[in-house]
This record gives sequence, C-alpha cells and structure tokens, in this order.
Amino acid sequence: MMQTMAGPYRGAWVGAILLSLGLASTVRAAEPIRSGLQPGEKITAIFEPLNVNGTHAGEPYCLICENGLSPVVMIFARERSKPLEQLLTRLEAAVARHQPQSLGAFVVFLGETDQWRAAATEMARSLNLKRVVLSVDAAAGPEGFNVHPEAAVTVVLYREHEVKANHAFRPGELTPAACQAILADLPKIVQP
Repeated sequence: MMQTMAGPYRGAWVGAILLSLGLASTVRAAEPIRSGLQPGEKITAIFEPLNVNGTHAGEPYCLICENGLSPVVMIFARERSKPLEQLLTRLEAAVARHQPQSLGAFVVFLGETDQWRAAATEMARSLNLKRVVLSVDAAAGPEGFNVHPEAAVTVVLYREHEVKANHAFRPGELTPAACQAILADLPKIVQP
C-alpha cells in the first residue's frame, strides 16, 4: 500500500524539491558555454566571409588565409554590445602595438548579411577600425569551427593555425572583465 505525505511536511517537501530543481537549473545556466575550436585544436578549414572593411572590403575573402601563420584573434559575434566595441577598440591598439609579431584580428558577424553589413560598416567607421577587419557570414557560422548556436560571442586566439585560447559567451555575458581576460591571453599568441 502506498503512503502519501500529509500535513505540514508535505508543503515543506514540495518546496524543497522545487528549490533544488531551481538551483540545478541555475547551476546549469552558469556553466561556461563551449563554442568554437578549443586550445590545442588546429584550424583545418577555411571560409570566405563578406569583408566589410580592410583590404578586401566589399568582397568575400578568407581572413585565415590573409593572416597565414601569424598570431590572430578571431571573433564570431551574434550581438553588438558596448563591451564588444570596447574589445575591438583595444584590439585595434594591440594589433598596432604588435606589428613586429604580425598580430591580426578579425570579427565575423553571424546572421542576416544585409543587416550585419550595414551595422558592421557603421561600427568600423565609428570605432575607426583600420587594422581589425569586420566581416559577415551565415548565422550558423562556418563549417568546421564549432560555433555554438547559443553563443553570442566566441573568441579564438590562435597562432600557426593552432588554438591557444578560447573564450565564449552567451548573450549579455561579455563584460569589461571578460574583455580584460581575453586581452590577458594575447601573450599566448604573440610571444614565441
């Protein structure tokens, strides 16, 4: 025969279950998202996003090919935010500072091409980006780069086509502190 909980303990028991379920979903949401190629993995594919600024503005061109074996910060973005703009401004300065190491940086905005093309053109102009190349590609991201569909920003730092660091963020997770952590990883690719 099955016994049921009655009285004042039943409400406490149900509350405890609901609380534990809520905490479990909070913990799951706080786990870092895994997006993009991971440290130690090699870039084995190329793709040609539509370049918005830079040498090949207005045409599809492979930015991995453009940078060759040099150190590179490659960003995939599905959202535009103030922290992203601040990161790009700081990367523009870092690329200038690390010219002897041929540091490159580019962003691939993932989504509807015409919308992102206009936004990226305005962003390149307003942030005065000359060294950081902005480009646009399909919403899913290029094949072989494992960009998670829920990732708003994925940052991959690589040299000689080997990934040295990866940072991925859900919508709203890219903060000034996160940008600082990305920049703190630059020595992994610019120092031999």
